Amino acid sequence: MKLVLVIPLAAAALGMAACKKAAPPPAAQQAVPVQVFKTTAQDLPVTFDFVGQTESDQAVDIRARVAGFLIKRNYTEGAVVKADQLLFEIDHKPFQAQLDAARAQLAQQKARLEVARANLARVKPLAARNALSQKDLDDANGNFHEAAAGVEQAQAEVKTQELNLSYTYVRSPVEGVSSFAALPVGAYVSTTNSLLTTVSTLQPMRINFSISEPQTLAFRAQQQARTLVAPDDRHYTVTVIMADGAEYPHKGRITFSEATYNQHTGTYLVRALMPNPDGALRPGQFVRVLVSGASRPGAIVVPQRAVMHGPKGDLVFVVNQDSKAEARPVMVGELSGSMWRIAKGLQGNETVVVDGAGKLSAGAPVRVTGQAPPAAVGEGSRPATVPVSAPPPGAPAAPATRAS
Repeated sequence: MKLVLVIPLAAAALGMAACKKAAPPPAAQQAVPVQVFKTTAQDLPVTFDFVGQTESDQAVDIRARVAGFLIKRNYTEGAVVKADQLLFEIDHKPFQAQLDAARAQLAQQKARLEVARANLARVKPLAARNALSQKDLDDANGNFHEAAAGVEQAQAEVKTQELNLSYTYVRSPVEGVSSFAALPVGAYVSTTNSLLTTVSTLQPMRINFSISEPQTLAFRAQQQARTLVAPDDRHYTVTVIMADGAEYPHKGRITFSEATYNQHTGTYLVRALMPNPDGALRPGQFVRVLVSGASRPGAIVVPQRAVMHGPKGDLVFVVNQDSKAEARPVMVGELSGSMWRIAKGLQGNETVVVDGAGKLSAGAPVRVTGQAPPAAVGEGSRPATVPVSAPPPGAPAAPATRAS
């Protein structure tokens, strides 16, 4: 009976041992197919990004220089006017009358001068022969010079009245676009309401933007660290982006930077001069101002989609020598089109995972299936902005920058 029980138990034990030996080994972890990007240290052009406002290079207030009734407006409000074009007329009659009176006074003084000259001519020879006293000669000389001075005074009065009459014809001193008429025809113009209109030149056009003190300090620190290099000649190219996103076709240059900070805003003014031959820019427009010319030496860029954003910061996956994924924390700089500049965390000649990184974990094996085609620097989406600052006087600095 005991023997009968032992045999089945032994057979069962042998069967279990055989099953254990026959179990297959666990499958090896599959390599994740990825596309990669090879990093290269390069000099990256940088463009500073501002918000600016256009301003006429000459905005001239047209004012009346004499008092009187406004009798005529000779231009179309808002139209482009030429230099010396007649804009307004003030009642001429009172000034014409004053001019006629001044001319009559001049004629009277000239007649008086002729009498004094003739009298002096008679007195001189008589005084030389002692036929007249020295006092008579002195009186004749005095009368002559007094009459000559009277003529000069009358001539000056004539010129004054001619000027006053000419001021009744109000002309534009410059070529530009005109504003509305500040006074209607029939209004009385005086020193208290002398403004008639404004004419603003369009060619060239000023572009004004401001730089803050923190931006200046940040720019200076980047220059000292050699992470940002200004152009050798300090010449920056200025590009304007219009409100609809279109790029203005002409390029400008920096012409002025304020020497002191504004006490109320903590910024200082920088001005660019922009060609405007077609009059597309008008005073008062808000535009984006892109100032290019600086560069970042030895910059590392990667495609935007290679950077992953996690709770502990940004990271990329790098393929190491063992063909395994290595999570690498990075610090990103500005966005250049669809390429991130990596400020910290990557070196040149490293293999960064671009497509397929979402399936990876640290230490996972990878299989490189190809190189990801990078977008050209400066293409793609609008760049993000990062604080920088302003160059020395005569060149701009920027509160924001993008690589271009």
